[in-house]
Amino acid sequence: MSGAETEKHAASEAADVDAPLPERRVDTEDVATGVRLITFNRPAVRNAFDTAMYLAFTQALLDADGDEDVRAVVITGRGGGFSSGQDLVEMAAMAAGTAVEGSGRGFTGLLDAVTEIAVPLLAAVNGVAVGLGFTMLAHCDLVLVDAAARLRVPFAELGVPAEAASSVLFPARMGWQRAARVLLTSDWIGADEAVELGMALRVCPEGMVVDETVALASRIAAHPRAATRAITALMREGQRDLVRAANQREQAAFARLLGGAATAGALAEFTAKASP
Repeated sequence: MSGAETEKHAASEAADVDAPLPERRVDTEDVATGVRLITFNRPAVRNAFDTAMYLAFTQALLDADGDEDVRAVVITGRGGGFSSGQDLVEMAAMAAGTAVEGSGRGFTGLLDAVTEIAVPLLAAVNGVAVGLGFTMLAHCDLVLVDAAARLRVPFAELGVPAEAASSVLFPARMGWQRAARVLLTSDWIGADEAVELGMALRVCPEGMVVDETVALASRIAAHPRAATRAITALMREGQRDLVRAANQREQAAFARLLGGAATAGALAEFTAKASP
């Protein structure tokens, strides 16, 4: 290698060292015997889901499900929020037809994964849970919420339909009238109401929700893995066809509405209000 080539190679290596590492969308950690913690890791945007995060979370779930040492999974969010749902910047680009190729393709894979895995899935809702951050709770086996948590689904406000099979899972959990109110008004609900609506098991003192959820997961992990997986799989099997059919209907409605002027206007207004 010539002197000039050596200098060029060294400069390239230095640039690689100085370059920021790609953002890791989810973190995984085995926090207790048989218990894996999956943490959404986009705190700057309250753990909003873009395509990369859909794919990372899906893979983390599949990895946990296939790991013989994992008997329960806990999901939570980094920082002060559980998840603010779909990344609205990416969603607006999809509505405008300017999104990069492949945007949005991770959602269906995630829904497939949560209906197919057999590992018990628990959620520690540590803060704001909006959109998918709320609807994914209906796919969890057990949900604990921080006393300060607030939840809502702003689909009607955004000009889009329900998602993640919430059009059938919310009425099943809450009852028709309560589900209709939550889905159609975009109202916030607090931690106590989440329990009353059947979306959570209990409220935890502020700052304790992850610890208490891991403790509950540890109780599950203490039992034979084959038994807990069989129970979980049987429970999910009973609603799998309903979930798949609902998701197909919702996705068709989403495709119809997303490119419309009303939805584009609602998205722009909502994004402007959400911006600091």
